[in-house]
Amino acid sequence: MSDASVVCTNLSFSWPDDTPVFQDLSFTVGAGRTGLVAPNGAGKSTLLKLIAGELRPGSGSVSVQGVLGYLPQTLPLAGDLTVAEVLGVAPVLRALAAIESGDASEEHFAVIGTDWDVEERTHAELDRLGLGGVALTRRLDTLSGGQVVSLGLAAQLLRRPDVLLLDEPTNNLDLDARHRLHDVLGSWGGCLLLVSHDRVLLDRMDRIAELDRGELRTHGGNFTAYESAVRAAQEVAERNVRNAEQEVKREKREMQQARERADRRASTASRNLKNAGLPRIVAGGLQRRAQESAGKANDTHASRVGDAKARLDEASRALRDEQRITLDLPGTRVPAGRTLFTGERMQVRHDGRALFARDGLDLTIRGPERIALTGPNGAGKSTLLRLLLGDLDPDGGTTRRADGRIAYLSQRLDLLDLDATVAESLAAAAPGMAQAQRMHVLARFLFRGPRVHLPVGALSGGERLRATLACVLCAEPAPQLLLLDEPTNNLDLVSVGQLESALASYEGAFVVVSHDERFLGEIKIDRRLHLGDGRLRED
Repeated sequence: MSDASVVCTNLSFSWPDDTPVFQDLSFTVGAGRTGLVAPNGAGKSTLLKLIAGELRPGSGSVSVQGVLGYLPQTLPLAGDLTVAEVLGVAPVLRALAAIESGDASEEHFAVIGTDWDVEERTHAELDRLGLGGVALTRRLDTLSGGQVVSLGLAAQLLRRPDVLLLDEPTNNLDLDARHRLHDVLGSWGGCLLLVSHDRVLLDRMDRIAELDRGELRTHGGNFTAYESAVRAAQEVAERNVRNAEQEVKREKREMQQARERADRRASTASRNLKNAGLPRIVAGGLQRRAQESAGKANDTHASRVGDAKARLDEASRALRDEQRITLDLPGTRVPAGRTLFTGERMQVRHDGRALFARDGLDLTIRGPERIALTGPNGAGKSTLLRLLLGDLDPDGGTTRRADGRIAYLSQRLDLLDLDATVAESLAAAAPGMAQAQRMHVLARFLFRGPRVHLPVGALSGGERLRATLACVLCAEPAPQLLLLDEPTNNLDLVSVGQLESALASYEGAFVVVSHDERFLGEIKIDRRLHLGDGRLRED
């Protein structure tokens, strides 16, 4: 449908405590693929829910032209549902089966309508998303998280929507499932509005819409083009701020110089009037006129200073607050070639079934290696990280670890006590560090002033990431092997950039499980391992 669109007019929405999310937001999204980006908490998911009708705006209107499909970030599905029920085709399949068995009741034909090919279409859609081997009678609680997300997308595509809303659709998807999603969206012909932090997926969009400070601005081209435009605009904004700051200084300096000149003239004139012997009333009038002239000159310079400050404020508003973490972590340094971990014939069993191949897994980690661990969902990547950490003992084989700390960062960011403050968390991780040094460290992780005394539970996702990184990377002793399990899941793009800059400063070895190819490229991986079919292979 070429005229499929979403139109929001003067849209306003606030939470029940009157916290505003949008005020008079107006925009149109037409045919094509639009990626929606913004920091966490800016209201991306809320906006999709308003468009989908799950939330009602306080004022304004939402108009959707065409059939709407919506895949939320968290699918509200019960585990006892079957695949057919999730896909919404179970009633039609039952009616088809009844007719095939000889029951020609009119109600069955009414249920089927024109969907006589529903089973073929369903299997074709499932196959396209990598679910071809999943039976329609299978229960949802037997599927992986990634399979559930793909199933939810298939359910929406079977509705043949003209407008499709997707909220973080690559979360929990392995690399193969992501590629299938890319292919599906690559051939999309309707109106797509996609919320994602997956930069590879965003690079397949036709345009990027940025939600910033209550406004939606659209940039033509994919995410790479958007990043380039943002960098160029940031350079211009920084230059304008520098120029405006210099202008304010210049106007203040000229105002001060004018005041000093006026004071000197007034002092000289006062002496001259006294020596001139003029009547007091005449001398007073001359002095008043001189003061009025000096006052007007001062007002003129003050006005210029005010104008210059206004231009500085305007230039500053165009400047983005994109702070990056800059660190020095010499305590994490590992000598090249030092063996940090050795595992031979490692095996784990669940319910008596071996997770890995018959001979188990062999793995050696040396020196400051940067290792990416990839593989399909359910292959055992997180289990292997637990073996490296020592949190799980192998049921077969051996493991050896060098002296030194191994740290683990999970995607849930659940390492810290939610009731402890940021400052207290770092004090617990590094008790030997002086308080002044802890404040300096937290400032490097962008925690300054009263924010260091916030409880961890009150932090945003990006702030909790930074607090966790501070406590993990600056702990005593510093970790020489760092394990990261899907660290970019649920992070906004600014937080992903901050994680990348923190890892750039880390001098030890790390193993990272991730399906985010752009992220892996940015952190300069030098070794790739693939876990699949119970075997660990070098890529």
